[in-house]
Parts: sequence; structure tokens; C-alpha cells
Amino acid sequence: MSVFIGVDVGGTTCTICLGNEDSTVLGVSQQFPTRSKDGPDATIGDILAQIVRELEQRGYGPNDVAEIALATPGPATADGVLLQTPNLDPAKWDRFPVRQALEDAFGELASGVRVSYIGDGQAAALGEYAVRTATIRWPDWISDVQHAAFDRSIRSMFMVTVGTGLGGGEVREGVTVRGCKGRAGHAGHMMLPASVFRYEHDRQLKVGNAYCTAESAVSLTALTHQLAHRLTLEQWRDHPLNHQGSSVREKAKQLRELAAAGDPLAQELLDDQARALGITLLTLNYIGDYDLLVIGGGVCDISPALRERYLSVAKQTYDEHALDGFRGSANLSFSLCGDQAGVIGALVYAYSQQR
Repeated sequence: MSVFIGVDVGGTTCTICLGNEDSTVLGVSQQFPTRSKDGPDATIGDILAQIVRELEQRGYGPNDVAEIALATPGPATADGVLLQTPNLDPAKWDRFPVRQALEDAFGELASGVRVSYIGDGQAAALGEYAVRTATIRWPDWISDVQHAAFDRSIRSMFMVTVGTGLGGGEVREGVTVRGCKGRAGHAGHMMLPASVFRYEHDRQLKVGNAYCTAESAVSLTALTHQLAHRLTLEQWRDHPLNHQGSSVREKAKQLRELAAAGDPLAQELLDDQARALGITLLTLNYIGDYDLLVIGGGVCDISPALRERYLSVAKQTYDEHALDGFRGSANLSFSLCGDQAGVIGALVYAYSQQR
């Protein structure tokens, strides 16, 4: 039986997913470091080694692989040549033909296996859509609660993925929207009003080639930038994070747990992020008028109570700024797949290339 593989490369971690020819997920790997600062060769080598391990664990080999699909942060060309991608060090990754490199590397193990390319936000949206509409089976993951959320009537969906950066992707009628050059979905680089940002310092984070973008308000990168300033303020001088010797980025990674425990600084930062995301989703919906707007990525890992608060703040901000006809009608939801939507979407895209 043929095996299909999805590969999701993030700014921080990578994940591998295997599926059989009956559109059933065979397994998803543990996340492993992208090692982007070590350059493309290191990352490609790690991905290849992980693919081999995942195959061997299930009794397969490289010659059993029918198709591989690769998802990475963008921007990139439709054929997977990276273009000043903010979440992969441009000094080492700019103009790197990542799709071709993985295809060549795998070709040393098994000839004739094609690697296709899709943006990470596009992949995440496709994976979420496939799971929600039950067009892919994932028996090791889907719970009874998630089964209750299945809806085959969904025809259009936009998903934002909140992680190291802020990705995005659109699916209509079961097909991911890639655009004329494969770049569609870059919601993170939409411009936001300056009023979204609490402090002038927060407006000074340049992501990609602009300030005051969605990604400079809604991402781990944004939280790191904002936290660095908050901890210099008199109000937060005695905050426990100020007594840690770790980097600001490592401190920012603790904010979800701190917010869940009621820490006021962490809650303020996540509330600000949710407000910015509410405006981002409203702007997207003005253009797309979607059946469903989904929040995905690492932010899905927050506690249930914090998820409810985050979603409530995003919806409230959405409605506060929405036109009549849009106000109160947005269907906002957290992802069913969480951080694994991207790798599931890459697998679904691999299936689509064969069909």
C-alpha cells in the first residue's frame, strides 16, 4: 500500500505526517527543532531522517512513498523558492529552493518521488477544512467532541495560525486558494490601525517590510517584543518574570500558563492580542464573507477558560468595529487540529497532487 507524507516546517519546529491511500492518517511525528539558524542543509537533513524513522516505525520504506507535500512559512514562489521569509533567517534561506532540495534529498533514497509545495497558512486551512468536513480520517486524534463539530456543509473558511508568526489560508469548495503566484493568505502582513497597539513601543516592531501589521500584534514574536517593554515599566517592576535569568523570548513562552493562573500582565498581553486578532478577522471577512473563521496554531494550547476569554475578547472587538450585516454574525472558532493543522493540510495536499 502506498504512503503519502506531509511535512510542515515552522519557524521553530517541524512535523511529519503519514497517511495511506484511503485518506487515513497513519501517524503524526513529535515536533522536532527546525534548526533554521544552522541553515537549510541541516533542516533538510533532519526532515529526511525523521521521514525515514516514521516510515520504519510503521513497517514501510522510502520506496513505499507515493507523494510528499511540503509546507513552509512564506513568502515563497509557487514552486517553493523562499523569498525573504521572516520566520526563516533570510541571511541563510533567501532564494533557497526548499521544495527542490527536499525532492533531491529524498531522491537519494527512492527515485521518482515528487515533492509538491504549499504555504504553511494555506496548508493549515486545508487540514482544518478536511478534518471538519470529514474528508480525511484521523482515528488517533478525533474525539467525540470533535466529531460533534463536523459539518460537511462548510463551503468557505479562512484560518489564521498564531505561532512564531501569523499565517493564514483560505479554502473554498474544498480547494485551498493559492493565488496567481502561490502567495495567497498572508494575513499576518495586513496593516492594522495604530490604535490596536497599547504603547508606542509596540508599534515599532517591523515584521517583513512594515510596522503595525497583524503579525506585529499577534504572534510569539509580537509577545516577545511587547513583554520586553512591559517589564521595564514601573507597574511591572516586581513581576516574577523580572527575576528570571532567561531570555525575553523564553519568558514570553510562559505567558499562556501565567495567564491561565490569573497573572494580570500575561492576561493583559493576551487580551491585547485577541483584540488585534478580532480586527484582523473582521477585515478578512469583509473581503471573503466566510462560513467559518478559525483561530489555529500554538494559541490553541491555552487552557479552556483562557480560550473562552480569548475568543470572547476577539468577538467583542470584531462586533465593536463591524458594519451592520457583519456585526453579530461572525462564526469564530478555535481550530480542532491545533498546532497540527498544517501538517495534516500538507498530507491532504499530497493526496490532491496524485488525484
